[in-house]
Parts: sequence; structure tokens; C-alpha cells
Amino acid sequence: MDRIARMHRIWNTIRDIPKGCVASYGQIAEIAGIPRGARQVGYALRHLPDQHDVPWHRVVQASGNIAFDKDSPQFEEQKKRLAMDDVSVLAGHIDMRKYRWQPDLDELLWKPSSAWDEE
Repeated sequence: MDRIARMHRIWNTIRDIPKGCVASYGQIAEIAGIPRGARQVGYALRHLPDQHDVPWHRVVQASGNIAFDKDSPQFEEQKKRLAMDDVSVLAGHIDMRKYRWQPDLDELLWKPSSAWDEE
């Protein structure tokens, strides 16, 4: 699978995260079929095209922390978007026991596939 196809697979997986949930970079990589690909998820997020519909703010570190520096505008934007999704952020941290996306097997197996997943 080439880099562009991996990025689209990652973006499609992130689109599946429901409102009110978050997922870690590593979790997204696993679900997208890219084991040990957490860094590739970060790369794909840094290369989102303008006018995208990917809810990037729902991806956080495995510890539940927002990856951006606490003094950055990106940190504040992610915190604001998570609050609009009803995800509580305390001191830059999300309770992963409460908000972690846990898709069931049916959700993963029977979701509509995209053209990018078929390559």
C-alpha cells in the first residue's frame, strides 16, 4: 500500500470516530490496518488537505493527553472542539476509560468501504 492510500485509510478511520469519543494515534493505526503506525497517523494528520471533513481533534495520545503544546493555538482549538463534542478535557488530559472509542467487530467489518480501502 502506498503512502497516499495509507493516508486515505487513516483519514477514513478517523471519520468513523463518533462524536463524544476519542482514539489514540496507535489505535487508529491498528484499526486502519497499519500495525505500529502511530507516527504515520501523525503524518497523515499533518497533511490533511484544506477543506477536509476529518475530525482530527478526536485523535489524542494513548495517555489521553492532547499532543500539542499547552500554550499553542492548536491546543486551544482541539480543546474547544472536544468540548463541543461533549468530551471533558482537564489540564490537557482526557479520561480514556470514559471517552475512548471502542468500536465493536460488526462496526469494523460491515462499515461501507471506500474506494481507497479497495486498493
